[in-house]
Amino acid sequence: MTDHSDSQSVLLAPGQTGIADIERIALTGHKVLLSAQASANIEAGHACLLRHIAAGTTIYGVNTGLGANVDTPRQPSTASAQQHSIIWARASGAGPSATNAQVRAMMAVRLARLTLGRSGISPAVATALATMLNNNITPVVPLVGALSEGDLAPMAHIASILTGKGHASVAGKGRVSGAEAFAQIGIPLPALGPKDGLTLISTNSASIGLACLNLGSIHRLMRAHIAALALSCEGFCANLSPFQPGSVHLRPASGQMEVSYALLGLLDGGTLNHEGSARRLQDPISFRSAASIAGGALESLQQAQRAVELELSSSDDNPAIVAETNSIIPNGNFDPTHVAVAVDALHLALARVAAATGERIMKMMSPSLSGLPRFLAEPGGDGTGFAPVQKTVAALVAEIVHDATPLPPVVIPVAERVEDYASLLFPALCHGKRLISRMYELSAIEIMVAVRAIVLRPPVCLGAGTQALLDRLGSLCPQLPLEHPVADNIALLTQAIEHPDFLASFGILADGE
Repeated sequence: MTDHSDSQSVLLAPGQTGIADIERIALTGHKVLLSAQASANIEAGHACLLRHIAAGTTIYGVNTGLGANVDTPRQPSTASAQQHSIIWARASGAGPSATNAQVRAMMAVRLARLTLGRSGISPAVATALATMLNNNITPVVPLVGALSEGDLAPMAHIASILTGKGHASVAGKGRVSGAEAFAQIGIPLPALGPKDGLTLISTNSASIGLACLNLGSIHRLMRAHIAALALSCEGFCANLSPFQPGSVHLRPASGQMEVSYALLGLLDGGTLNHEGSARRLQDPISFRSAASIAGGALESLQQAQRAVELELSSSDDNPAIVAETNSIIPNGNFDPTHVAVAVDALHLALARVAAATGERIMKMMSPSLSGLPRFLAEPGGDGTGFAPVQKTVAALVAEIVHDATPLPPVVIPVAERVEDYASLLFPALCHGKRLISRMYELSAIEIMVAVRAIVLRPPVCLGAGTQALLDRLGSLCPQLPLEHPVADNIALLTQAIEHPDFLASFGILADGE
């Protein structure tokens, strides 16, 4: 939750961190503060761990080996070499690096969940993780290597900085080791306690960090989609009957209702609301059922948000340290299958939105359906108009469908087949990030085409919301004949609708938490 005493910080209190809080830390550089209860929980959990170690309790990863080596006893140790080797061996990622925002989200989620006090982490190490966030020490984290049964590889790359190794930027500048990064800010590296190596890496917090950013972006994408749909309804002279309360209440699906009301709100006051203003009794399904299609995606988004909020407010530490009952509890709560299932469903729902969007774009360019010039070309020109853009639309929809296709639920077993299942949430979210980018571009093209269609229609009174959108976006759309590559306009429109604040003033969908 945002600390109102400092508008640029987020107070991390046990079980009270939301998706929007992680976004603030990751995207706008908010600092983090640990609440008094968070600090007390961390200290109590660490003290409980030390009591059990002193009593000789068998604790996974503390006095046993890890993974398939669980059958190998070892002495509990705070020796740097032993704790560091746990981390270094698993800092084995490959491929492209995560963005700074993604890494900050991963770190913020891990720290938020440490406030529950279930990890046994040393208070100094938890504080050092907050220090990294507050001083913009951002580790380099490769995006290939996590199977999401604990995001060992990405979290190990983050933890490596606390051992003095690894690679990181400080305030976005250069690439230095962990030791150099901490030296630059004048703070010593922490000494790692007997469970700290395992605690820092054995968590699905990297996946949940990515999920927070993706879901926040999808919420804003749905706003952009509804705005584009409203402009398309104006350009196509669509029949609004399917979105009216009398129609929607026949099947009160919450997502469909929410999209319909948002759409009608943008179109309110315009000619399309007058009886007999639509050109057709029944439009193509991509128009007629647009609220149902988008509503399905909105409901999937809300389900994914609930799954992620559950993770943010829960511990996935194995073993869990429960100071209240002086217990060490082995568990499998690092498995985020419920999140993976929700995310897969959301991606498939967005692919359906993309398919309908692509069809609306094509329909607006078809004279037999829209009553407008073919390809929305200018009179007296060569007839090209936006015809080449259709290929871009087809390519975008194909990529979106590809990235929405769930990964197979079977993977090569590892660790002598002890780790014989994986949720694959992390790679699914990486696919989702690409999908979201393509969806924004597709929405930008729908806006561009719809604005052109509106210009070509006989003059009508637009809805108050759609007129405001046209006033805001019209200057970013190309005029025909073209004076520069149309890709420039697509990029400008995409940048505009991706901005977190751009559509907030239009009242399209409530802010998600």
